Amino acid sequence: MTEKGEEGPDVPSLERRETRPGRHVGDRYVRIVRPTGSGLRGHGGRYVATEESMAHTGLFGRAWDRGLRFLIGRRLESEAESEERVGVGTGLPMLASDNVSSSAYATEEAMRVLAFAGGAALALTMPIAIAVCVVLAVVIVSESRVIRAYPNGGGSYIVAKDNHGVLPGLVAASALLIDYVLTVAVSSAAGVAAISSFVPAVHDHRVLWSLGLIALLTVGNLRGIREAGVIFAAPTYVYVLSLLGLIGYGLFRIASGDMPVAVLPRDAFQTEGIEPLTALLVLRAFASGSVGLTGSEAIANGVPNFKPPESRNAVITLVWMGSIFATLFLGITYLATRIGIAPDQFEFETVNSMLTRSLVGDGTLFYYIVQISTAIILLLAANTGFSGFPRLASVLADDRFMPRQFAFRGERLAFSFGIIALALMSAAVLAAFHGSVTELVPLYTIGVFVAFTLSQSGLVRRWWRLRNPGWRLSMAINTFGTIVTGTVLVVVAYTKFLYGAWMVLLVMPILVGLLFAINHHYRTVHDALLLERPDEPIPVLKPPVVLIPVARLDRATLQAVAFARSISPTVRAVHIASTAQSAEEFARRWRRWTTEVPLDVIESPYRSLLQPLLKYIERIDERDDRPITVVLAEFVPRNWWEWILHSQTALRLKLSLLFRPNTIVIDIPYHTEDTGHGVAPRGPEDSSQ
Repeated sequence: MTEKGEEGPDVPSLERRETRPGRHVGDRYVRIVRPTGSGLRGHGGRYVATEESMAHTGLFGRAWDRGLRFLIGRRLESEAESEERVGVGTGLPMLASDNVSSSAYATEEAMRVLAFAGGAALALTMPIAIAVCVVLAVVIVSESRVIRAYPNGGGSYIVAKDNHGVLPGLVAASALLIDYVLTVAVSSAAGVAAISSFVPAVHDHRVLWSLGLIALLTVGNLRGIREAGVIFAAPTYVYVLSLLGLIGYGLFRIASGDMPVAVLPRDAFQTEGIEPLTALLVLRAFASGSVGLTGSEAIANGVPNFKPPESRNAVITLVWMGSIFATLFLGITYLATRIGIAPDQFEFETVNSMLTRSLVGDGTLFYYIVQISTAIILLLAANTGFSGFPRLASVLADDRFMPRQFAFRGERLAFSFGIIALALMSAAVLAAFHGSVTELVPLYTIGVFVAFTLSQSGLVRRWWRLRNPGWRLSMAINTFGTIVTGTVLVVVAYTKFLYGAWMVLLVMPILVGLLFAINHHYRTVHDALLLERPDEPIPVLKPPVVLIPVARLDRATLQAVAFARSISPTVRAVHIASTAQSAEEFARRWRRWTTEVPLDVIESPYRSLLQPLLKYIERIDERDDRPITVVLAEFVPRNWWEWILHSQTALRLKLSLLFRPNTIVIDIPYHTEDTGHGVAPRGPEDSSQ
């Protein structure tokens, strides 16, 4: 019900004005009745949608709602975003789990390369680990400068774009996007490898196990940032404490003269035909061990996830992350090389598992605590990708380099589209490489060092340009960081090129080109839709030429014709018949029903409906400069299962006309309850729908 205003005809409104008599004769007042129970609250043309408006109706709609609430929890309002932020204690497992968990396999990956030169070459694992930790220290100091300079997140992409230009920024972004996908794939595969070390039956089905774990992480992250951090906190700290306890116990046994006996791998590397120990082999081992540096950029990318003061909390978390990783990595490497642990050639058992068995025995409670916590943190390390990829994708979407869907926040304030897209891509990569950590690792680290190098060199240009207080020290730190990370990038790319790194180097420029193409599309659309001036008047259009495709005479057709006549005086119906006899019969029935709306009948001897109709619309459009409006009568069944009983001609026609210029498609759905009557009986001469 609407009230007629003083300036024009009735206008629909959520508010109803009721005139009421006053206390005295001749007095009256207007009572404004606002909507209640409608899913909207507010007044005066400004309303807020309540949670009631989000509820689905129908059996399947309610079941879908209940399923979502069970999986991801209740909906959160936008104002709850501040409550979703995390502190250092929760941010460490959420954003640093990738880097910390790398300590579980970084030693093994370096040893697997050195093993080709024989058992004696494994002694070089410790110097390589020290070199990796030195590089990590440089990265942490440099990344702390990124956090302070760019507290709004975005990391390497924002730094490179602001200081080097759009192209280097997109190179950094594409490198990180690829690295996040590989983070999820590698972490999931490594977690399953840790499980298969004490449950060998898992090894033959490691791809399926990994895919299931990716699905589990996807659900956890769709629940929101804070809740995901809380879920992943306990396993991360159990892993850190159990590994520190194992390292402490191992150091105690060695110091006390109780040297453990090394557990031998199930399938040791063969000694025949081994490679010579060359500088290139050592560099390859360093490149493999550098997987421990991955994930260290995630904190700089996710600064907005922290509670205020965001920059300070992010830097503290960054320092804790580096300290924990270095302690665990160096401790595991020292014990493994001191005791004499060798890697398994076919990945049936991890170095960490053999080290733990050597120290505390097989089947002990502490062995299972270490292995289970290792498996869990490796699985949860993929959460770094789930934290970084969606946020970086949202920043790119805001800059119009990725589809706008990536900037959409879901019901739990998480970037749902980015989370789901990451899960699908990482699952595809993992399946393509058969869930093997060794096959996936050569693809790893390339992206992160590309991003590191671009961000560090970008900050060098920033300090030189701004020259704010302390710029010389900051410039020296980031210059050294650029040299170190650039050198590591060259080493990793060169030594791993033939082992899979070429794929990443090939995909990166393709992805950059795709980002540019998306941006070009958005800019083209923006220019086409932009108003030339803010007060541009609303254009006056001619009434359109309305075409009504009709299949038969029934109530749905009657409703469509009535609507068409309400929007334009120029209305024409068109009917497609399969035979000359049915064409003549339908034309006769139409003339008997109405002469106010002209009818064109098209005989289609090849029994095609859409193509002759589309040709007809095309010819009408050529002969008239007015817009074409196609009004479709569509019967809507009562139940969803009845939908499959109809041919859905209207739906197919809508899809065919979707991209046609100068054409407006209006769908007139007809429900049997609209008039309280059923559909008009169908005569034997009617065409099928």
